Amino acid sequence: MKYKLIQEINPQYSAMEQVLTNRGILYKDIKNYLLTTDDDINSFSSLGEDKLFTAASKLIQTIRDDKMALVIIDSDCDGFTSSAVIINYLYDLFPSWVSNNLKWFMHSGKQHGLNDLTPKDVEGISLIIAPDSSSNDYVEHTMYKAQGIDIIVLDHHEAEKVSEDAIIINNQLSNYPNKEMSGVGITWQFCRYLDSLINTNYAENYLDLVALGMDADMMSLTSLETKHLINKGFNQVKNPFFAAMADKNAFSMKNIITPMSVAFYIAPYVNAVVRSGTLAEKEIVFQSMLKFKAFEKIPSNKRGHKPGDMEQLYIQAMRTVTNVKNRQTRAQEAGMALLEKQIEEEDLLKHKVLLFLLEPGKIDKNIAGLVANKLMAKYQRPCCVLTKVEDIRGGEMILDDGTDVIKFAPTKFDISYQGSARGCDRAGVINFKDICEQTECIRFAEGHQGAFGLGINIEDIESFLEKTDEILKDISDEAIYYVDYIYDNCNVNPEHILNIAQYPELWGKDIDEPYIAIKGLKITKDMITLMSPDKKPTIKITLPNKVSIIKFNSDQEEYESLCSQTGYITIDLVGRCASNEWCGNVTPQILVEEYEIVDKVKYIF
Repeated sequence: MKYKLIQEINPQYSAMEQVLTNRGILYKDIKNYLLTTDDDINSFSSLGEDKLFTAASKLIQTIRDDKMALVIIDSDCDGFTSSAVIINYLYDLFPSWVSNNLKWFMHSGKQHGLNDLTPKDVEGISLIIAPDSSSNDYVEHTMYKAQGIDIIVLDHHEAEKVSEDAIIINNQLSNYPNKEMSGVGITWQFCRYLDSLINTNYAENYLDLVALGMDADMMSLTSLETKHLINKGFNQVKNPFFAAMADKNAFSMKNIITPMSVAFYIAPYVNAVVRSGTLAEKEIVFQSMLKFKAFEKIPSNKRGHKPGDMEQLYIQAMRTVTNVKNRQTRAQEAGMALLEKQIEEEDLLKHKVLLFLLEPGKIDKNIAGLVANKLMAKYQRPCCVLTKVEDIRGGEMILDDGTDVIKFAPTKFDISYQGSARGCDRAGVINFKDICEQTECIRFAEGHQGAFGLGINIEDIESFLEKTDEILKDISDEAIYYVDYIYDNCNVNPEHILNIAQYPELWGKDIDEPYIAIKGLKITKDMITLMSPDKKPTIKITLPNKVSIIKFNSDQEEYESLCSQTGYITIDLVGRCASNEWCGNVTPQILVEEYEIVDKVKYIF
């Protein structure tokens, strides 16, 4: 077990000040960071007033002329919430037009953007709204503009240039100061702009969806604006689906909606439907986010239902996400078993990057990223799960044996492997996308630093492995815990533990939940107990200063290994800070993440 102090302790800082400065928050900004306000929300005008005005004019003209519009639902939780925000908002203003003239398009898989639209999908459409996607769909922009269809893009993804054939509202392509705003945030700012034009305040009603989408898309909480919008949204959850999911998971979420609890117990269920659900299942979940659809009565599909039984749509959506998530988990476990066998057979651990080259159909491409995440965490190294792709390059048209049948004769097959790549922060690889590009062996790397799509031509595979082995030669094959404090033996500061434990709402992307380490903790028999041995065995170690160290999911054997009858056991441990309230008394706790026994001493009498 390895751990490392993030930076030297400043004795003048409180525990929370130490933690936040460790995460890059300037000391002078800490008070503001802990108590953000609406003053931390940037003006929508930074997105480009000309773009906003043009987009609003096109939208209002479409509504005034009673024409048809189409919303493209992007394939992730941010995409779902982005589209739900704009549709809910427009329904507040123009319910009849939304009911009769606004359609939406759902991708069949995990596609993004406009390139899988068919002529039938856009038949009769005057305006396309693309939240959270499509900034770089230049070909489609030109094509639809030529057909007289306007396009409004409300996006946050990087692109090479600003399209000339669509209205692009994008924080990455404008002077908007916060680059850690996802698609739903840009969509919300557009709604705020519409509010300013017509003197309404409907956008404020959808901050819960804004918070869900930005949290699910892992926007950095180091941004004051992002942190404020997420916390504000989680404090006013009203969306039918979101509220019901939070209520269903209240025990697991400890009755508090935080970036961490949502990332574990709500966002993955939406993403599971996007990745592994049928079109019908995706549709039911998306509609449950629309307040004018969520409470509709629809035929029940609950096991054991009777003919004619009805239920509210959002109730069925909750059951749907659970069923799909379970289905996805089974597929993920099967994929893990397949790839772990490949690790052994092909000795893949000899390289610093765990690279899987698969034949088509071995693993569903929609769960490749999930499997890569699991393997990265287990083996503590970057992981790429790639599938073989054959592209035709070149060719000529020929007649078939002198008949009038024309065939295409390819002259070359371009073979590459494409799929999902994941970095490994705990091994110190936080810029894996840059590392892949540094090799100059890749076909593309698109996405975030730690999670992105990767393509490598077959002839460059060996060179890619050689170069990443060299670049990453010094990384550890063992997990490294980056800790905020290291204590010796029983000298744990209870005030530090309580100070950190009172801010569960802070932890999320780039504001990692703190770990503390205890080095050389000597455990004697009178310090350790096994609680609930017949139910859920839990080890409790009580220090002289009343700090409790808790190890869940234990058993009698583990307890005996830590309990010396005639001496003491010395361990090093890493844990998280918590508190326990009982009868009005609040006591500090450390929840064990990992430990190792470093010494055993027996007294001889």
